[in-house]
Amino acid sequence: MTSVNLGLRKLVYRAIYDHHLLFLIHMDLTYRPRRLRRSSGLRAMVREHSLSPADFIYPLFVHEGSDVQSIGAMPGANRWSVDHLVGEVQRAWDLGIRCVVLFPKVSESLKTEDGAECFNENGLIPRAIRRLKQDLPEMTIMTDVALDPYSCDGHDGIVSSEGIVLNDETVEFLCRQSVVQAQAGADLIGPSDMMDGRVGAIREALDEEGFENVGIISYTAKYASAYYGPFREALDSAPRAETDKPIPKDKSTYQMDPANAREAITEAQLDEQEGADILMVKPGLAYLDIIYRLRQESELPIAAYNVSGEYAMVKAAAACGWIDEESVVLETLLSFKRAGADLILTYHACDAAKWLAQARNEA
Repeated sequence: MTSVNLGLRKLVYRAIYDHHLLFLIHMDLTYRPRRLRRSSGLRAMVREHSLSPADFIYPLFVHEGSDVQSIGAMPGANRWSVDHLVGEVQRAWDLGIRCVVLFPKVSESLKTEDGAECFNENGLIPRAIRRLKQDLPEMTIMTDVALDPYSCDGHDGIVSSEGIVLNDETVEFLCRQSVVQAQAGADLIGPSDMMDGRVGAIREALDEEGFENVGIISYTAKYASAYYGPFREALDSAPRAETDKPIPKDKSTYQMDPANAREAITEAQLDEQEGADILMVKPGLAYLDIIYRLRQESELPIAAYNVSGEYAMVKAAAACGWIDEESVVLETLLSFKRAGADLILTYHACDAAKWLAQARNEA
């Protein structure tokens, strides 16, 4: 090819390129979505979802003793003595958080096969509830109802000599636990055990004892997830190794299979029929599709649990400088709202509330 022909071809290509560029520059578009993104004011005006500290439920670990213990796998989270717990709950209240949920780190000497310590009226959680209601009566107190913190087997229910987690026998104990917590002043009972029929049984037990105004926030779709590891370290509540009887190595016979989505709708329908006031999905981040499905199926409030493994991963990545913690946390929490959650249980609650307040002050 001669230099003349090559030069001519380049001129043709250039003309074609300029023609297309001219067309693009003069596109006749009726609607341009970017119009509503071009300033912070416009973005705020059309924003579909937002976060507020009142959306958060703050999980807190309580232990016997007088000190505050850090949790290795959950940087920034602690086990609180009852005395120190009051100050932390006051801090949460001052940041605009209106609900906390309590989890007990029970002494090994109190753990038994049936977990009977769970309904001890003078146990750790009833004492913590009474103290909080005395000092901070307006704070909403949610509790956890399950046997695993109290069981020497580490399961949410009673394990038979054959290694089977018993459903109906466990539900009886959960009812007794719920009544004791309500007597102490709990506002919301949170059955996290995933036994069949426990919501209806707890509702009946509470009503019979005159606690018809105590609500039930049910762990409706709680999956047998690998994201719970740091939580089990915090409470020392993982299933134990086999001793004189076979102990199930995991909780897959009663918690939901991570592969299942339609089953969550069945669980939600049952819990709603049995009297649940709020439905919960746990974990949250890996199960946004489940939150969305339940939002389409139910008019009840939906809660999402931003669990310990999700928290720990953010903390670890932030400590390495790989992510901006504030931005990632707020984006993650917003994703729960976008998926359909009304409430979010999160260990980031106080930090997130503080960041939201700072953003409002800077606006």
